Amino acid sequence: MEQSGEKEWREIAAEKCPGEREAKRGMEKYIIHGKVITMAEQASGIKGFYEDGYVHIADGKIAGVGDMRDWKELVQVSDRAEVMDVGGRTVMPGLIEAHCHMGITEEKKGMEGDDCNENVDPVTPYLRAIDAINPMDAAFDDAVRAGITSAMIGPGSANVVGGQFAFIKTKGRRIDDLAVLAPAAMKIAFGENPKVNYSGQGKMPATRMAIAGLLREELFLAKQYWEKKKQAKREAGTQALEGIPDFEEDFRYECWIPVFEKKIPLKAHVHRVDDIFTAIRIAKEFGLNMTLDHCSEGHLVAEELAKEGFPAIVGPDLSSRSKIEVQNVAFKTAGILHAAGVKVAVTTDHPVSLIQSLPICAGFCVKSGMDMEAALRAITIHAAQICNVADRVGSLEIGKDADIAVFDGNPLEVSSETFCTWIDGEVAFRQEEGGKEQGASIRKREQEAQAGKKGKG
Repeated sequence: MEQSGEKEWREIAAEKCPGEREAKRGMEKYIIHGKVITMAEQASGIKGFYEDGYVHIADGKIAGVGDMRDWKELVQVSDRAEVMDVGGRTVMPGLIEAHCHMGITEEKKGMEGDDCNENVDPVTPYLRAIDAINPMDAAFDDAVRAGITSAMIGPGSANVVGGQFAFIKTKGRRIDDLAVLAPAAMKIAFGENPKVNYSGQGKMPATRMAIAGLLREELFLAKQYWEKKKQAKREAGTQALEGIPDFEEDFRYECWIPVFEKKIPLKAHVHRVDDIFTAIRIAKEFGLNMTLDHCSEGHLVAEELAKEGFPAIVGPDLSSRSKIEVQNVAFKTAGILHAAGVKVAVTTDHPVSLIQSLPICAGFCVKSGMDMEAALRAITIHAAQICNVADRVGSLEIGKDADIAVFDGNPLEVSSETFCTWIDGEVAFRQEEGGKEQGASIRKREQEAQAGKKGKG
């Protein structure tokens, strides 16, 4: 099943507020002498790897990517450009966390900082994560220091329907300025978490049957509302609500419209095989897009999942088997699903695993059999595609946001460190020790070299 959406919907959240990102304008910038891994699709015309490459940044966007053999000509064009020589380090797209609760379950805050689950009502589709994410949570700094430049953040899995996720950048003060796509997905949950939460309260759902039943009922009523609204517009001969006297908007069901229009997917919390297939069954009944989040037993039915066509966001695998339904959690899952043909992203599910462990989690997937390139894609371009933001992030391609991570080695290896992180064309993090010298402009060196040549002539 092809995951579809409409570009204009993504652009709603991309409209810039007069805040932080609007101010990020300035001179052209170049990152040079890097081992550039672009993660670009072949059709883009940009190579996947440059042994000695550069990245050109202008107005917060990628303006060019190429080989350093072309560098001399570019320098002549941009005399006032800001240049960072990374000395052979690995340059790649900023990493992407495809499912987490950073800033909505804050570190070291207890109940006061926990806004993840409204666990007194099993169906709350109208809740918006963007209203609860605190960008001042310490986890955001940890993310940036790990080269993670954006994340899909939303409600937990205590409810059958938890509410709306948001896809945001990881550096800034005001959440409105950080949003790339909001809403970005509708959270639904199967299995132990809703059961345990509500059976203890003496109300539905206490069984997996009730979880599926409550979700079907909600989707049935929401679809009826959507169809009535479309019919009212047709009868009124307008796309606007003005002039439709016989239709009254319902706040509870308005939030489902982008789901039925396939602008955003269902985001299904599933671990066990039976829950995975229940989620697929319901999504197909209503013709909806969906991501399979966690998908802990997906490796047991990989071929069947590949035929269904839903992408998987796998993890957290760097955690204990704390529940019955996660007894088969393993780092091999992502690689087996990828090999079968499932599009895969890797997640920490922060704070279940710490956000900064994302590249290490992908590295463990490689250790357990996943192809290295596939693992890198699982935390860059494939994560972006699954989150419906690949037009903005996930690869180093012309026109995309200049979200870039520079590492002193392979980021999937535990010994590698982040040299610097760029978000929207600005340095958001840089190594303290030696950072200024290692990343300083080489303009003076270039000018001295040119002056030397002239003197010899």
